[in-house]
Order: sequence, then C-alpha cells, then structure tokens
Amino acid sequence: MTAVIEAEDLCKSFGEVDALDGLSFTVDGGQVFGLLGPNGAGKTTTVRILSTLDKPDAGFGRIAGFDVVDKPHQARASAGLAGQSTTLDLKLKGRENLKLFAWLYGVPRQAAAERSEELIDRFDMGHYIDRPVETYSGGEQRRLDLAVSIVAEPPAVFLDEPTSGLDPASRLTVWREIEHLAAAGTAVLLTTQNMDEADRLANEIMVIDRGRQVGRGSPRQLKDALKRDALVVTFSNSGDRADASALLDGHVVSAVGDDSLHVRTERRLDSFDALAVLAASGIEVSDFDVHKPTLDDAYLALTGHVAPDEGAP
Repeated sequence: MTAVIEAEDLCKSFGEVDALDGLSFTVDGGQVFGLLGPNGAGKTTTVRILSTLDKPDAGFGRIAGFDVVDKPHQARASAGLAGQSTTLDLKLKGRENLKLFAWLYGVPRQAAAERSEELIDRFDMGHYIDRPVETYSGGEQRRLDLAVSIVAEPPAVFLDEPTSGLDPASRLTVWREIEHLAAAGTAVLLTTQNMDEADRLANEIMVIDRGRQVGRGSPRQLKDALKRDALVVTFSNSGDRADASALLDGHVVSAVGDDSLHVRTERRLDSFDALAVLAASGIEVSDFDVHKPTLDDAYLALTGHVAPDEGAP
C-alpha cells in the first residue's frame, strides 16, 4: 500500500533545543499511527511540520506525494488538522464553521451542505450546532474541531491529542469517529497522552523522547517486548518510598504519584520476593498489584517517564 503520510529524517531545533532529531515513519491509508512521548518530546512539532505550519531544518515530509515545503498548498489541501488549539471562528455558529471550512477546501456548495449535515449527525451535534461556537463546552468544540478537519474528506488527518480534557462519553464518540476514518481508508496520525486511547486505536505506535525514536511496534509488540511482570506497590507512609527504592536496587524502579513505586520484575515469583524484602525491612505496604505488562508499562520502560495524567500541561 502507498504511504499517504511520509516523514524522513525530520530535524528541527529551537535555539539549543533539538525538538526533532532524525525522525522517520510512514502512514498508509486506513492506518492509525500513534505518536507517543512525554511533554516536549516533539509530537506537536512533528504535526506542525507535516501540516505545513512549520518547516523542518532538515529532512522532508510528504502528504499524498506532495512535499510539505516545496508544495505546501497541495500538501495542506490533502490533510485535515485537529490541533490542541481550536481553528474555529468562535463568533460563527457551528454549521457556519462547517460550511466555511468546506469552502476553504474548495468543496462545491451543494456537496458542502450535504457533507455538513452528515457530520452533524455522525458527531451528534444537532442540539447545539446552530449556537455560536463561543457558547460551546470544551467537548462540543472538540467534536466540531474534528468534524471540520474532515469536512473535505482528505486522505490524511492529523489529530493532536484530540480527546484531551473530554468527558468519557465525548471521548468515546471521538474514538468511534477515528475508527470510522481508518475503516474508510484515511491515514490518521494520532498524538496522545492517553495509553488506553493508543492501545485501542493505533495499528502502530512510535514512542519518541527528546525528538528521537525510542520504541516502535504494534501495541501488542511493545507490551510483549517487556517479557516481565509489573508490580505497583503503594506504601502506608509515603516517606518509606525512598528507602524501598534503595532496597529494591536489583530491579528497575520508578516513582508513581507520591506514595507508590512501579517495579519491573523478570517473573511473578520475583514480584513476591520484592514484597518479602519490603516486609522484612519493616516497610508497610498498604496495597500492591501484579499484572502483565500494559502499554503504560511499555511506555515507562522506553521513556523512564510515567504517562502524564489526562490534560496535564
């Protein structure tokens, strides 16, 4: 299958900070490609370059075969973008925004009207679509943001943390629409801080840190690569966490919250050995969980960071 989104050796610096350092990937039609990483890893910079909002210092990007630097207008017309900041006209009504963006993409008037009605129905926006956008809730704006990004049915869509701050019902609506897009053959580049979202939606995931790839594969491949159990220990006294970390020096240990440790062990027996070490030392454990690796565990192993909470800055 021909790649719709292409990035090869993308590099971008801001002063002395290397935001991207040789990032390469492709996204085919019908694929959801998840880009994960801690804050400042380069996710939004990647989206900005591929959506022609910024230029790389080196490397290249193509959308539907159009170079994002040499042919930005054609590349821009081939992609929809729902970024972290809204592009909507807040003074206009939602229906007017849909028609405006359709016009900007060159969609004929009748087709734009029909497409707008289709999206209003699909995103369940009928009860608020004729109000000014400035009166919308955050979740209502995010639905409309996504709808206007696909009003022209582009072959590629960039979704930069599309469900950040949404309530569970709105998040599920957006997830279903992303699945609908992929099923219809759209190439989707998804950045997210939500590991459940990436696990459900992404066919392939690239984990980046400081602008470089640190892991890549399907959600299952990333989890299976750990080949070990994960143990999360919560202490009765948060002050015991530092002592516990020192006692478990033979394991890879990371802090979780204020009173817990994430311990990666080779097998289930090692998890209970670790608990025995803590008990023998007099450190009181209030709770623990031993589980097979999740995408959170894989992310932690690759970056050394716990995935940020939803909506974290």
